[in-house]
Amino acid sequence: MSSDRHTPTKDPPDHPSSSSNHHKQPLPPQPQQPLSRYESQKRRDWNTFIQYLKSQNPPLMMSQFDYTHVLSFLRYLDQFGKTKVHHQACVFFGQPDPPGPCTCPLKQAWGSLDALIGRLRAAYEEHGGGSPDANPFANGSIRVHLREVRESQAKARGIPYRKKKRRKTKNDVVVVKKDVANSSTPNQSST
Repeated sequence: MSSDRHTPTKDPPDHPSSSSNHHKQPLPPQPQQPLSRYESQKRRDWNTFIQYLKSQNPPLMMSQFDYTHVLSFLRYLDQFGKTKVHHQACVFFGQPDPPGPCTCPLKQAWGSLDALIGRLRAAYEEHGGGSPDANPFANGSIRVHLREVRESQAKARGIPYRKKKRRKTKNDVVVVKKDVANSSTPNQSST
């Protein structure tokens, strides 16, 4: 009686079996997910800041800088700004839409600086900067500087800065109208 079963011997060299370990080939590198817009901007900002530290005389290492270097970096960035900030002596000071050109400097907008500091604060912690309490980007002097920039830019444009209030959603308005409509005592107002 002949057997229909065939006992495998060795695999031919051109057909390696999955169980053979001596011919493993390295896996191709897995394609990385593209970074989010925030992550790529954070990386770009961090690299710019590190380059700024290296350009100082003498060059600074990451472990050597403090909040004063962060403040000087923010002032350095003003030369690349696109926001017109009028001096107090300018005839357009305090006007939101000046009718003509002037020689006042262009600076970084407050919102851009605030977002930049947020990204650099996160990048510092990711790059082994230490405890969040020691983060130079979270220093109180940085917050004071950002507040002063915000206020001076608001005055220069004549627009006071106000925190945005949360808008009521459509559902909130409907609930209020229902409550008023179902009220048993009409024309009663609360003060």
